[in-house]
Amino acid sequence: MKITLLKADITKTPADAIVNAANSSLLGGGGVDGAIHRAGGKAILDDCRAIRNRQGKCATGEAVITTAGNLPAKKVIHTVGPVWNGGTIGEPEKLRDCYLNSLKLASEHGLKSVAFPNISTGIYGYPKEAAAVIAVQAVQDFDSDVIEEVIFVCFDEENYLIYQEKINA
Repeated sequence: MKITLLKADITKTPADAIVNAANSSLLGGGGVDGAIHRAGGKAILDDCRAIRNRQGKCATGEAVITTAGNLPAKKVIHTVGPVWNGGTIGEPEKLRDCYLNSLKLASEHGLKSVAFPNISTGIYGYPKEAAAVIAVQAVQDFDSDVIEEVIFVCFDEENYLIYQEKINA
């Protein structure tokens, strides 16, 4: 599986699936979540509402899949990252689960390329270096005959440089 790094806006990334750093409500919010919902349009929100009606909220570390609406991607995978509380209440494991469960969904849906944002490093406060280590390791550990490329999409220079170091380590 090829790993690519971009400094870009994930809503403009042409991948089969883009991953949304969602909140548990699945109804949109700030940061990446808000940007994806705004750019993708009402169809994404409609799918999220249907999922909520069927299963309730999305638990931390879990993932669900929806249409991509107006985005260049085919699908959006929504995953709920952990809020950082010092790392002692399962945050690393939950963050790893975000990546693995998203990749599993992509593989099950025959999606060949998956673009990830920097999950949990914004308002959720996860330390960026630690999050990058987990993200890169989870992707490297995932075995798939379907997924050909994983793209880490960094919106800012700081995360881009961190991921560049971790991928090339």
